[in-house]
Amino acid sequence: MSKKKVEVLYKDKIKLLEKYNKEYFVKSKPSVSDNEYDILKRDILLLEKKYSFLKSKKSPSENVGYKPSKNFKKAFHKVPMLSLANAFSEQDLINFEKKITNFLSKKNDFKIFYSAEPKIDGISASLSYKNGNLIIGLSRGDGKEGEDITKNLATIRDIPKKISSKDFPEDIDIRGEVFIQNSDFKNLSDKFANPRNAASGSLRQKNHNDTKKIPLKFIAYTFGFEKGLKVDNQFDYLKKLSEWGFKTNPYNKLISGVKNLINNYNEIENKRANLDFDIDGIVYKVNDFTLQKRLGNVANAPRWAIAHKFSSNKAVSEIKDIEIQIGRTGALTPVAKIKPINIGGVLVSNATLHNEDEINRKDIRIGDTVTVERAGDVIPHILSVDLKKRKKNSLKFIFPEKCPSCGSKTIKEFNSITKKNDAVRRCSSDGYFCEKISIEKLKHFVSKEAFNIDGFGKKIVESFWKLNLIKFPYDIFKLDYKKIENLEGWGKVSVENLRYSINEKKKYFIRKSNIRFGYKTYRS
Repeated sequence: MSKKKVEVLYKDKIKLLEKYNKEYFVKSKPSVSDNEYDILKRDILLLEKKYSFLKSKKSPSENVGYKPSKNFKKAFHKVPMLSLANAFSEQDLINFEKKITNFLSKKNDFKIFYSAEPKIDGISASLSYKNGNLIIGLSRGDGKEGEDITKNLATIRDIPKKISSKDFPEDIDIRGEVFIQNSDFKNLSDKFANPRNAASGSLRQKNHNDTKKIPLKFIAYTFGFEKGLKVDNQFDYLKKLSEWGFKTNPYNKLISGVKNLINNYNEIENKRANLDFDIDGIVYKVNDFTLQKRLGNVANAPRWAIAHKFSSNKAVSEIKDIEIQIGRTGALTPVAKIKPINIGGVLVSNATLHNEDEINRKDIRIGDTVTVERAGDVIPHILSVDLKKRKKNSLKFIFPEKCPSCGSKTIKEFNSITKKNDAVRRCSSDGYFCEKISIEKLKHFVSKEAFNIDGFGKKIVESFWKLNLIKFPYDIFKLDYKKIENLEGWGKVSVENLRYSINEKKKYFIRKSNIRFGYKTYRS
């Protein structure tokens, strides 16, 4: 690849990273998964390593987070809030430990103890205390300078405003994560995509009274600047945090050896679905503070810590129910209603089960603990069932032999090519006489894939069908607009816009002949 092409590629990736950072840190509306974001960062760093002439002030090797918002006063961190390097495999952890032993000039048999701490997917914050009093609270910002969100942070009950313990440091920055529990997020899911976005948006409210209404939590895990701290290792520091009145992660562990780190990683990942807060990995920190100081930092990340990320496209959950959805072709598709889980930054509560054969093949049942996979934009699906966690009173799922919508017999049609019955079971009714099929057919009719009637969305189709305004496609072209005008949410302008869109497509409709909709034929 030529130098010019490399530079163009690099600049494009930097520009894209800048966009993602703004979405994530400022707007609280990320458009990509954490995994995609991490891959982009890794690509940029690899390019910089391979081509020494590449350099940008906006590179992840130079920056952390995003510049503070103009909506808040700014203040500098006494000690920068660094980011963490990522590990995605056991080999990454082996390499991490090897680098540490090499840097310290230790032999391979040198035993390193790590504080293994589940990484909560929330918003980083730094709390400055002097003589036990909370003075200022800052967001991460760009790592060097953060937003002054003291008033908003002060509304969180988990954050002590005054600490009177005799061994509390004279001056210290307590750092941790602000988050929302999944159980609390249920009441906010109509406003935010996931708990992390909800925490970020709530913490950036201009009026702290608005923040107060949101059930934010805070877990402490490290410190920045300190004067008078009387512990010499991370794990003892976590114990002190609890004594001082801070919440800490109950799953923190002191571990040595990569194999033991992996075992703990697998154990936590299996518990992930049952936790009341989202975690996206485990952070390993060299426990000894003296070793931490010797190791120091590289670029914008410490040498003594690493984040072992969970697979962003997989997670464990529980099937609460199995529902049958009916498409416009009459196909019955089973959908698992699962306990909501965060997969790659997206809150997932449904997973397709494909068809009856798939359910039988994997023996999927209500109440099962399952691994859910979401790759890219593909609809989440059940990857596997954990049979060890299956309840004793579990029952096999019986696929309906009658349509849940109209009561017609469900059938598997014979495929003349495969010489077998289709895997998909279908409703045997005549199209528009089944409510679900009729509605889905009408949705398709007005969609971009068909007539593309502007302003005629899925919800309008459902509403009009239930009000008996439309039952068949031709009903769309003879709508009673006076009735529609009297409906809630409709006015003269919106009705006229709808009329215009339909009339435009009517002209097209008239020009065409011999067009089939369902089981009837219409001629111009």
